[in-house]
Amino acid sequence: MKTEHLRFHGSLLRRGFWLYVCRVAYRRRHFVYVGRTGDSSSINAGSPFTRIGQHLNVKHNARNNMLVRHVRREGLNPEKCSYEVLALGPIYPEQTAKTRHRHYRDIVGSLEAGLARHLRTRGHVVWGTHTSCARPSKSLLRTIEKRVNAFLRNAR
Repeated sequence: MKTEHLRFHGSLLRRGFWLYVCRVAYRRRHFVYVGRTGDSSSINAGSPFTRIGQHLNVKHNARNNMLVRHVRREGLNPEKCSYEVLALGPIYPEQTAKTRHRHYRDIVGSLEAGLARHLRTRGHVVWGTHTSCARPSKSLLRTIEKRVNAFLRNAR
């Protein structure tokens, strides 16, 4: 029997528009997944804790588990990898009006795409497709990049 430890602050349960980075490690290999909360198909913007839980659903018929799918495409067993997550936000609060939701979703989507580009230029293997027609706020993106760079530098 193995014992694992999971520790987090309750603010991670807060709904809204977040960015998150998950570092996946297996032996000497590591990969990065960049994601965001804020649905494209509804006006929901959940917590990163809930979203990461969906990403890590190992059932073969699971939906919304893109992270596990990338792990498996790499030929790895999701249960043998190590995961570290950095969540940034909420950058904006969850919205109830569809037009406001789309506005903030698109802003955070541009930050997600900008961050993924930045990490790829720094030599990280970034899983996923990150596209956006919008241009991210340069100052906000720089702040996010600095925090993510520090997180990845200190990852185990």
